[in-house]
Amino acid sequence: MNNSQQRGADRSSEPERPRARATDRSHARRAELIAIGRKLFADTSYDALSMDDIARHAGVAKGLIYYYFKSKRGYYLAIIEDSVADLVERAGSDTELPRVQRVHRTIDGYLRYAEHHQAAYRTIVSGGVGFDAEVHAIRDGVREAMIGTIAEGAYGRREIPPLARTALLGWLCSVEGITLDWIGPRSHKELERDTVRELLVRTLGETLRVIEEFEPGCPAPPREEL
Repeated sequence: MNNSQQRGADRSSEPERPRARATDRSHARRAELIAIGRKLFADTSYDALSMDDIARHAGVAKGLIYYYFKSKRGYYLAIIEDSVADLVERAGSDTELPRVQRVHRTIDGYLRYAEHHQAAYRTIVSGGVGFDAEVHAIRDGVREAMIGTIAEGAYGRREIPPLARTALLGWLCSVEGITLDWIGPRSHKELERDTVRELLVRTLGETLRVIEEFEPGCPAPPREEL
């Protein structure tokens, strides 16, 4: 490469560093706004917070939120997606544990998330504001991730026959109903998380044994384990 080519290459590469730094700052600012939103919506419904309220709590101009998220709904969806990622990550952690222990930890992590992020959990499970196709899609993604995690813990693989998947989906829908009731104003004071976890583990064990009857290739863990 001659000198002029080298200078041209140097000049073309110079703007990349400032742009990269600006991009990093932009990502960090967006993540900060999402973290603030998660706290705001943790126990407050979508309709109860206006954009003015959000901006005031965040200590930013309302226009900054519109810049990153386009609308209140866009901001809300970004928060829900971030919450879902957290829920799925917690549920799928501890991969070094024995498989049955992982099932227990998955259910416990799920309940802990619902307990400490009640508004976000209700939104994920109920499908958002009215019939919101995007939030429904997020919810369905959570269900598939949870089914995969449970299947991997029970069978050592995520790919399972359709009947097994349908049965696990039915169990998971009951988990959602039980969890919603548990975090409600009355039940949450009456039932400890450990009790709810053991209830869900036991019902999962029964579901896995029914699956085995229909699909011998999906053997259930020993009864004393699950």
